[in-house]
Amino acid sequence: MNKYVALGLTAVLALLLLTSCERNEASSSSDAGSAASSNSPVLSYWAELNGNAASTKSTFQEVPFFQEWQRRTGVKLQFIQPPTNQAKEAVNVMLASGDLPDMIEYEWNSYPGGPSKAINDGYILRLNDVIDQYAPNLKAYLKAHPDIDKQIRTADGSYYMFPFIRNENELRTYQGLIIRKDWLDELGLPVPTTIDEWHTVLTAFKNKKGVEAPLIFFGVPSPLSGVENGSFIGAYGVEKGFYIDGGNVKFGPMEPGYKQFLTLFRDWYNEGLIDRNFAAVDFETQDMSMITGRSGASIWNAGAGIGTWLPVIRQQDPKAELVAAPYPVLHKGDRPEFGQRALQVGSSGGVAITTASKHVEEAVRMLDYGYSTEGHMLFNFGIEGLSYKMKDGYPTYTDLILNNPDKLAPSQALAMYTRASYFGPFVQDTRYMEQYYTLPEQKDAVRIWSDTNADQHQLPNLPMTDKESAELSAIMQDVTTYVDEMSLKFIYGIEPLDSFDAFVEQLNTLNIGRAIQIQQAALDRYNNPSSSLLAP
Repeated sequence: MNKYVALGLTAVLALLLLTSCERNEASSSSDAGSAASSNSPVLSYWAELNGNAASTKSTFQEVPFFQEWQRRTGVKLQFIQPPTNQAKEAVNVMLASGDLPDMIEYEWNSYPGGPSKAINDGYILRLNDVIDQYAPNLKAYLKAHPDIDKQIRTADGSYYMFPFIRNENELRTYQGLIIRKDWLDELGLPVPTTIDEWHTVLTAFKNKKGVEAPLIFFGVPSPLSGVENGSFIGAYGVEKGFYIDGGNVKFGPMEPGYKQFLTLFRDWYNEGLIDRNFAAVDFETQDMSMITGRSGASIWNAGAGIGTWLPVIRQQDPKAELVAAPYPVLHKGDRPEFGQRALQVGSSGGVAITTASKHVEEAVRMLDYGYSTEGHMLFNFGIEGLSYKMKDGYPTYTDLILNNPDKLAPSQALAMYTRASYFGPFVQDTRYMEQYYTLPEQKDAVRIWSDTNADQHQLPNLPMTDKESAELSAIMQDVTTYVDEMSLKFIYGIEPLDSFDAFVEQLNTLNIGRAIQIQQAALDRYNNPSSSLLAP
């Protein structure tokens, strides 16, 4: 036991040291001094650098967007970057240390006990009063959008973050099934729309094209990550997690439809239609499989999928085609019930102000800038005359973004001058997407993938008390692990499908019923605006 305690302490100390080093490096950057006037306050800002930005610059202070944000608001920022892909571990270490920055950009719903507990634990501020005093832009937006307002408060009505907001439907769907259309044409097959048609297509890819892994999808961070947003599972009328069915909250893996999905994937696995190592497929594996022709179908984004793969594939084969396929159904002509649909308030969270900040007003005013007219343009389009120009009232990206002279991909260039392609304290603009998707195949994909009833089944960002959040988190930690473990065993054939009833019984033993009750209570509260728990 002492050995494991020592190892744990060593890991914590190492993480603290690394975070401290990166804090010092960011603090000493020469750009920080030039970003705002010399008498401006210096506020510390903890956040993970976006991957597209990190592929070009190593620190926030080197990114032109963050230099411009500081210049316009007159606030200097000292950035603290956690180690790459270790944000959750790093934030827990930082909170435990008591050495808090002024602001933390984080997925606050993943805090143990939720944002309400983070407030009660004394880490972050309840923002109601300061938003009322110093954030006129966010305040006006929330007043005009009460549906958004409900989603950024805790059950007792506390505001806790400056959120990332996708209010337009066009921005909320960006992922789905992608398939090699040139292969379909060669084989005389249509784009599949039903489960049976998918079986025919994947079988033809394997037997007639000699494809090693006809269908590939992400297996990390959980074994079925790539199919969780309605792909194939949704054809059987369920989701892998919680969803709404006629006003009632359900948990998909308990339902008969989930057994049907497992039966399907068990058969496809045995037939070699899905990647044999699907539980370990990561970004690199999926990218290379689609680019090299090891796979002919996948589940990914219009930007990072079609937009990334198609140009590379066409360098090898100019006649190659990648197109979107609808979310599959069981019966031809049915409308898909499920599909990828991002929440209006991004699950990526937002920026909270800590109880340690001595510059709360300055922090609030800086974060509120992103919701102003001028801030909206900076966050979505960057600097006028540099990254965009106004043409007939339309903010049009320049070649610096779409045809970058340094050979940056549009996603990388956008991350240099805007925050449009990822999250932050602002409202995302549909005009960003209209230009970011440069290929007609991408625009068609969004239209095809959006044609579902997903909105009817999606749980919104529900307000919960810290007690509810803590209890739900504890239950779902065990449930999620068990579902992932057993799903793999069913698909691999390690566990017989006759054991599905016993699987459901074990979920009940793990208290999934109570988790459903908590979600239902939160949903009922969300749907009842007069609830006292939602009073500001």
